[in-house]
Amino acid sequence: MAQAVRQHRSPLSFLNTDGKAHPVENSFAAATLLLGLVAIISSLSPGLHLVSSWAGLVGILTGAWGQMISATTPERFLLIVGLGAAAVGFFLGMAHGGLFGGVLG
Repeated sequence: MAQAVRQHRSPLSFLNTDGKAHPVENSFAAATLLLGLVAIISSLSPGLHLVSSWAGLVGILTGAWGQMISATTPERFLLIVGLGAAAVGFFLGMAHGGLFGGVLG
């Protein structure tokens, strides 16, 4: 009797449109999106400029590297959305006080 094989599907499996698993690329896309959300939400409060500027900077760097190694179009879509949010959060954090915010000078 043939039994169906159950495949383990990750929460980010919708990013693998080519049928292959891309755990590193999917992790970069998820991290960039998460950092972008943290940066843009924390930039709404001027007192959190350190969080928004650093999260935005790290989000920009991870998003840029993720774009270099991305394999599918859905990964690139999430990376671009995360990069945009990270950049807006970074620039607003810089406008509110910057990366060091008076700690160094």
